Amino acid sequence: MNYQQQESFHEFEIAYKELLAWCRTRGFAGYDPFDALNSRLFQHTPLAKSRAGRLVWTQLVKRAPLNPRQLIAVPPQRNAKGTALFALAGLASHRRSQSEETELHARSLLQYLLEMRIQGFSGAAWGYNFDWQSRNFFAPVGSPTIVPTAFAARALLEGALTFKDEEYLRVARSVCDFILQDLPLHYEQNGAICFSYSPGSNTQIFNASLLAAETLAQVGSATGEQDLCDFAGRATRYVVDQQRPDGSWSYGSESSQSWIDNFHTAFVLYSLQKIHRACGIEATSAQAMERGYAFWRETFFLADGWPKYYHDSLYPADAHAAASGIITLLEFQDSDPTALGLAERVGRWTFEHLRSPGGFFYYQRKRFFTVKTPFMRWSEAWMLYALARLLEEKARQAS
Repeated sequence: MNYQQQESFHEFEIAYKELLAWCRTRGFAGYDPFDALNSRLFQHTPLAKSRAGRLVWTQLVKRAPLNPRQLIAVPPQRNAKGTALFALAGLASHRRSQSEETELHARSLLQYLLEMRIQGFSGAAWGYNFDWQSRNFFAPVGSPTIVPTAFAARALLEGALTFKDEEYLRVARSVCDFILQDLPLHYEQNGAICFSYSPGSNTQIFNASLLAAETLAQVGSATGEQDLCDFAGRATRYVVDQQRPDGSWSYGSESSQSWIDNFHTAFVLYSLQKIHRACGIEATSAQAMERGYAFWRETFFLADGWPKYYHDSLYPADAHAAASGIITLLEFQDSDPTALGLAERVGRWTFEHLRSPGGFFYYQRKRFFTVKTPFMRWSEAWMLYALARLLEEKARQAS
C-alpha cells in the first residue's frame, strides 16, 4: 500500500474497532426501529389487540426524533438478523487476520445464532425478537420469517466455508427444508415462483423471495443438489419479470408496496449476484441484473458518497442504506472497477454525517435534524459488516 492507501485503511480499521467495542460492551443487544410492540406499557392497553393500533404505535415510536424506549419500557435485546450480521462481520475479520481471537469471536456469534433457532418447523428458521405488524400481516414473536432466516443461513454457510465445519452446513441445509415446505408459494404460468415472507402470509416481496432463492442456490452449490438450484432459478425468473423498464424494482407486488428504495434494491442485486455465482442464471436474468445495478448505482449515490434512501429523494440519509450499499458494491467489483472507490466514499460520507464520537452510528439524517438513536440491528450490525468487508477487500487488493 502507498501512504494514502495506508491512511485510508487505518481510518476504516479504527472505525471498525471502535464500533465492535461499542457493540461488545452491550452484548450485541440493543433497540430496533420496529421493536415498539415490545413496550410493556403498550402491551397493557387495548390497542395491543388492534391491527391499526399496533401499526400506528410501531410507526410513532419508529419515527420519534428522540428515543422513547426507556420511558415506554422497551428492553434492549439481541436480534437474530443482527446476530447473523455480526457473525458475518466476524467471519470477514477472521479471513483477513487468521487469528485465534477472531476465530473464537466469529464462532461465539455463530453459536448465539444457533441457540436462537425457532423450533417446530420443517427446518431451521429464525424470526424477530418483537411482534411485528406490517401493512400486510402480523408476525408475533416466535414466528419465523425468511429475512432473518436467510441471513442466518448466509452466516452459517460462510462459517462452514471459512472453518470447514460440516455442522454449520448441515443447519444451513435444513433451512432449505423450511423454505420449501413451510413458506407458501405463488406460481406464475411460466414456471416462475415467489416465496412468501413467512408461513402465515402470502405476500410477494421481491427481495425476500430472492433471499430464499439465494439460500437455496448457495446450499445447492455446496451440496451438489441441482434441484435446489432449479428452485432458485424459478424464483429468480419471477423477480426478473417484475423489473421496471428503467431497471428498478419496487418493494413488492401490491399497490401499497410500490416504493423504490436503496437497500431493498441492493438486497435484490446482492442475491442475484450470489445466485449467479452459485448456480448460474439465464442470459435474460444476467441482463436484468446489469440494468438493475446500473439504475441503482446511478440513482442512489451522489458523487461524494451520499446514499439516498429513495430513488427520488435525498432524505433521509440512513446508515442501513449506506452499509448495504457498501456491501453490494463490493459484490460487483468484477464488472465495475469503480465500485470499491464508491464504497469507500460512501463509508467516509457516513463517518462524517452519521457517526457518533462514541463510535456507533446514528439512525438517520433528516432534512433539518439527525435522529441519533443507535439501533443495534439496523445501523450498528450493518455498519460493522460493511466495515469488515471493506477492510477485507482493501487488504486483499493490497496483497
